[in-house]
Amino acid sequence: MNVIGMETSRLTDRAKAVDRRPMTFLESLYLWSIVKGMATTLKHLFRKKATIEYPEEKRPFAPVFRGLHVLNRDAEGRENCTACGLCAVACPAEAITMEAAERLPSEAHLYREEKYAAKYEINMLRCIFCGLCEEACPKDAIYLSQTFAPANYGRKGFIYKKEELLIPHPIHQQEEYEKALGDRKPAAKS
Repeated sequence: MNVIGMETSRLTDRAKAVDRRPMTFLESLYLWSIVKGMATTLKHLFRKKATIEYPEEKRPFAPVFRGLHVLNRDAEGRENCTACGLCAVACPAEAITMEAAERLPSEAHLYREEKYAAKYEINMLRCIFCGLCEEACPKDAIYLSQTFAPANYGRKGFIYKKEELLIPHPIHQQEEYEKALGDRKPAAKS
């Protein structure tokens, strides 16, 4: 064996000598191997199962889990998004598409600022759930919730529009709003 081969064999245990003795009668029956295998099986029978029965049980998520996107509202139910486009620019996967529009005087109860997102879409097939959109937003208009994207049969089902992303109205749908908010505290009035 050369020097390089010997040095590698010292670092790993790959160069162990193979036992080439003929098997004894008991070894040829493989009885000892069967007993060891059955002992392993019996040992695992009494351990806690790693499987989660999904519809009945829900897997606990870490506090830093990044799930589906949510467009936030203020305490009066007005949309926080001002269509500044910072989330779309910050998105490395270019999954966010938006179009801005001017607020009409009759829509003051719907939008906080003069501009709002008339069209807001997130392509979940492109999204990498990095959270950069959440960090880039100066108005706390978007955040990643603790829910995950459900399965779907078509590609169009993974393109979420503004209506699907908006958090429920805090006044008219208070229970749904609190459930969607999760552990997050509502933004202060401004």
